[in-house]
Amino acid sequence: MRNDLLEILENIKPGVDYENLNTLIDEHYLDSLSILSLVAELEDEFDIVIPTVEIIPANFNSVDNMLKLIEKLQEED
Repeated sequence: MRNDLLEILENIKPGVDYENLNTLIDEHYLDSLSILSLVAELEDEFDIVIPTVEIIPANFNSVDNMLKLIEKLQEED
């Protein structure tokens, strides 16, 4: 799952050190358009629906946080 997420992120915005950064939103590595694309890609790839209330910086600042969100949403389904 991690590799799939990293591939999606690299396709949306190449050249970012996604493995080590935990400030992807706070430091504007991902902007609002990137997040919209990312949400759509995650929903398709992982067969989840990301509710609007979950689209907050804390859930998208790092790969680990995104993976936790994906796993949580998959368990709820």
